[in-house]
Amino acid sequence: MYFSDKIIGIIPIILLNLHMHLTQSLRNLSPQPITHQLLSSLLKDYKRPNDKIHELISAGIIEPVKKGLYLPSTKLSETRTEPFLLANHILGPSYVSFDSALSYYGLIPERVFEVSSATIKASRSFNTPTGAFSFTRMPLPYYSFGIRQVELGENQNVLIATPEKALFDKIVNTAGLKLRSKIAARDYLIKNLRIEEDQLQQLDIQTMETWLTESPKRESLAQVIKFIEEQ
Repeated sequence: MYFSDKIIGIIPIILLNLHMHLTQSLRNLSPQPITHQLLSSLLKDYKRPNDKIHELISAGIIEPVKKGLYLPSTKLSETRTEPFLLANHILGPSYVSFDSALSYYGLIPERVFEVSSATIKASRSFNTPTGAFSFTRMPLPYYSFGIRQVELGENQNVLIATPEKALFDKIVNTAGLKLRSKIAARDYLIKNLRIEEDQLQQLDIQTMETWLTESPKRESLAQVIKFIEEQ
C-alpha cells in the first residue's frame, strides 16, 4: 500500500514535468507557425495527443489558424508571427505578392489588409482569426521567377515577390487589363496604381525582360517595360 501511494504521488510530478517540457519546446519555436505534425511529435509521450492539443487551445497556449496549423499565443511569447510568414505556411508552395508585396515595398500608397500570395496550386481564400489570406494560381515556369527571401523578424524568413515580379503579378492577375501602348501603361502605373516615376526607374527592367517569353499577358508587360525604359 505504501509503495502504491508513492507511485500515485509521483504521477502528478511526471505530468507536470511533461507539461513544462512541452511548454518550453513550444516557446522555443515562437513565433513560427506550428503544424499538427510537429505538435504530434512533441506530444509523443502523451497517450491521447489530440486531447492535449485541444487542452492547449482551451488554455490559450496555442491558437488555431486553420485545420492542422496553429500559432503560439502571447502566453508563450510576446513576439507575434508575421502575417507574411503565416501566409507562406497556410498554403504552400506560395510567396507573398500582388498588392501585399507592392505595399510592402512602398510602390503603392494604399494600406493592404488582406495578405495576397501566388501559388502553383488552385486559387483559394482563407478567413482566419488572424486575418484574411488569398492565394492565386500562377503557371509554371512563370511562377518561379522573381522570388526572394526577406527577414521580417528574428527567425522569420518570408518568401516574397521582388518588386518587379509583384508588379508583373498584379498586371497578370487584373481581369480585363490589356495595355496596348506605352500611354496605356503609363496611365495604369501612374494614375491607377499611383506608383511614383522615380520608383519605376529603380526597377530592374533587364531582369523583367528575361521573364517575358514565359509570362502571361506578354504584350501588356512589354508595354510596361517600354514605358519604364523611356523615363
